[in-house]
This record gives sequence, structure tokens and C-alpha cells, in this order.
Amino acid sequence: MNKTGEGGPCQRRRAVRAAVRRLPAAIATAVAIGIYALLPAQLILGPRLIIPILEGGLLASLVAVNPRRMARQTRWSRAISLGLVGLIALTNLVALGLLIRDLVAEHVQQGRPLLLGALQVWLTNIIVFGLAFWELDRGGPVARTQSDRSALPPADFRFSQDENHDTIAEVARSSSRTSGWVPSFIDYLYVSTTNSTAFSPTDTMPLTSRAKLLMALESIAALLTSILVIARGVGILQ
Repeated sequence: MNKTGEGGPCQRRRAVRAAVRRLPAAIATAVAIGIYALLPAQLILGPRLIIPILEGGLLASLVAVNPRRMARQTRWSRAISLGLVGLIALTNLVALGLLIRDLVAEHVQQGRPLLLGALQVWLTNIIVFGLAFWELDRGGPVARTQSDRSALPPADFRFSQDENHDTIAEVARSSSRTSGWVPSFIDYLYVSTTNSTAFSPTDTMPLTSRAKLLMALESIAALLTSILVIARGVGILQ
């Protein structure tokens, strides 16, 4: 084993014990599904419950594969995970488009439902991009904990823990190199939250083109929601 502990038996055993907990991401996904089901009617295409039922079925199948800890995945479970995130993202972007359409229409008189819808779309935006970052970075949550670092694909994000191994001792102890730390869902949700509020990266930097494109898309959606949509909604209430 080399000095950094990467690629050796100890690192592999530690990775297996650190299998990702299913609950945080499952709760966040369920919240996003519930938010969509509660959107104002004008922001939903088709019958209200079709999309939530489909998304709930996909989530249930993923939980069945890894009920508590995400220690294994198949080609199908990986495809379902990415498909579920993509479906939530697509429906939320459609809801955002319908929201903007309704708010710029001169005949709009009821501003309160649309203001609530704007908040729902914004919250879903944070959740779904957090899920997307979590699913894509370094091969996904299973690969990050169950594979040697040398076998992982290039990282999409650079966290502070990935570069603080040469700082003071109490900080260096939590670094990736020293402790084997890997980002959890909460870390990606934080990245998504800060990107949606600051409209730019903060302490975690995107490294790949797809990460930059995703962060740009999230920032644009959040900007439209926060400035154009909410400002117009407040104007309607006055």
C-alpha cells in the first residue's frame, strides 16, 4: 500500500464498511415527488398523479435493490437511478416554463398560487440537482464507496476535503487522503443549495464540462425563479 493509503486492501475494506446510506437520498426524492403532486394545477401537464406514481414506482424499485445501504448496483439499477433523476428534472423544468408563461400573461389575477408554485419549483430544483451531482460524480454513490480510488472515473467536483491533507492536524484528519472521506448526499445537496442561492460555485468547484453545464443550468433556473418569477408574483399581489 502506498503512503496515501489509496488502492490497498485497507482502503478497500474501509470503503465497503462505508457503504452509502439509502435514507437521505430516498427522503429527498420522495419530497421532490410530493412537491410535484402538490403543484398548482396550471403547472402540471396531464393528470396530476401520473408522474408521481411513475416516479414513486422507480424509487421503490431502487429501495428494493438496496434497502438500507447502497453496497451494490446493476446496470438496470444504475439506469433507473439516472432515469428517475432525469424525469424529476424534466418535469420540474416544464413546470418552470409553465410558471413563467402564466406570470408574464397579462390576464393573471391570482398571484398567491403562482408564488407558492415558484417556491415549490425552486425547492425541487435544489433537490434534483443535488441528486444529479450525487449520482454522476466519480461514477455514483456505489462506485465512490465500493471501488478503489484508482478505479474511479475522473471527479466532477473538487471538495475542500480533497485538498486539505497538508493543513493543520485537526483539519487534515478529515481529508480524503487521510481518512478515506468520500462525499455523501448531504455534501451534494449543499453544493446544489449554494449554487441556487449564489448562482455560482462557492467552496466546491466543478471540474468537468458536464458538471459545469449542470451547474449553469441550475443557476439559470434558480435565477429565473428567484428574480423574474417571484418579482412578477409579488407585483401581482400588490
